[in-house]
Amino acid sequence: MKITVMGQGAWGQALASIERKAGHDVALWSRHSRPMDKSDVVILAIPAQALRLVLPAVNSTVIVSAAKGIERGSGMTMAEVVHAELPSHKFYALSGPSFAADVLAGLPTAITMAGRDLGVTAKLAAELSLPTFRIYASDDVMGVELGGALKNVLAIACGVADGRGLGESARASLITRGFAELARFAQKRGARPETLMGLSGLGDLLLTCSSTKSRNYAFGLALGKGIDAQQALAQSTGVVEGAHTARIAAKIAAQHHVDMPIINAVNSIIDGSSNPDEEIAKLLARPLGVENK
Repeated sequence: MKITVMGQGAWGQALASIERKAGHDVALWSRHSRPMDKSDVVILAIPAQALRLVLPAVNSTVIVSAAKGIERGSGMTMAEVVHAELPSHKFYALSGPSFAADVLAGLPTAITMAGRDLGVTAKLAAELSLPTFRIYASDDVMGVELGGALKNVLAIACGVADGRGLGESARASLITRGFAELARFAQKRGARPETLMGLSGLGDLLLTCSSTKSRNYAFGLALGKGIDAQQALAQSTGVVEGAHTARIAAKIAAQHHVDMPIINAVNSIIDGSSNPDEEIAKLLARPLGVENK
């Protein structure tokens, strides 16, 4: 196939490398490139907040989005943005536990691709896969997208906790209770529980919540060490998707009456209305409840 990867960052480079190894004709595109040649598949490896802006350049009816986020202004997922702008195009969401450096090094990686038609999605996933880069198929687009978006915010929370020196037990609690928030939110939007327990949900969450390879975790670590949000963002080596997703996720959760105290805490720290110690104290002061509620 002829594949165009939009985005020349680390993840775009990694995906382009994988697809070349899989035998495809691959071109990399950025906003400085010439107009895109006709492609069989376009892979969007760009920040979520820029996705709508690049869609006019797409020259294919098959779009695979590797962006993980919720659009700030509209509250739309990437699938919803593409459907609004290019309603006749086929959309697939690609997400899961994957660091670009690991993929480039050829280390074993498994992720998920979701599309409306499971059979067609499975065929495309197989064509894009390698033995060391396994793509599992799903037809739960909402679940795959929200798992990838919300885990970024929760990774910030874990970074904050580690920055404050709260220990590994606290981080494990944050991951577990954060996953409960992610599941409540995503299921409210129609996602399936089994998707959230899979690679694109729990798997991605576990990876990004404890490694400085994750820009979101590293950003949270800086916040926990007392660096303000704007300075921490400026120090980041790339886009911190969770910093953009936190506010809109908190807003949507409030609209749908979904209890998300950890994500609300991250949002408050980022917007400067609170600080890590205040938000940690609030979380520790919450009434004890029933597990898995």
